[in-house]
Amino acid sequence: CQYQTKPQPGDLIEIFRGTYQHWALYVGEGYIVHLCPPTEAAGAGAYSLVSVLCDTAVVTKESLEEIVGKDRFLVNNLLDGKHKPRSVYDILRDARSLLGLEMPYCILWGNCEHFVTELRYGKGESRQVCVLTIMISF
Repeated sequence: CQYQTKPQPGDLIEIFRGTYQHWALYVGEGYIVHLCPPTEAAGAGAYSLVSVLCDTAVVTKESLEEIVGKDRFLVNNLLDGKHKPRSVYDILRDARSLLGLEMPYCILWGNCEHFVTELRYGKGESRQVCVLTIMISF
């Protein structure tokens, strides 16, 4: 995993919510684009795993500071060693083109981590789902 202190456009942002991580894409000037179920919207209040019950989410652009709140975040371009990142131009163009769209949301195959890894690498993957699947199989 690659961690940096200052995000650059196209970087993946991992936000630690206690029992899970929310993922976003840094687009510059303090803003992120993310797949936002109702529990992750700015000002949504207490964070929870209620998003697993949602079947849709909206692609939004919001302030990184507002979404992180009092939680901790890291730049985590987790798949750079596995997949070549797309050009920053392509990442940002595609992120902008999706703003405002309501998309299917599924914790197993279409969550916020899948969304941002698809933008950065052209392939949606979720490490959280892999870990959850392994834990359930035991």
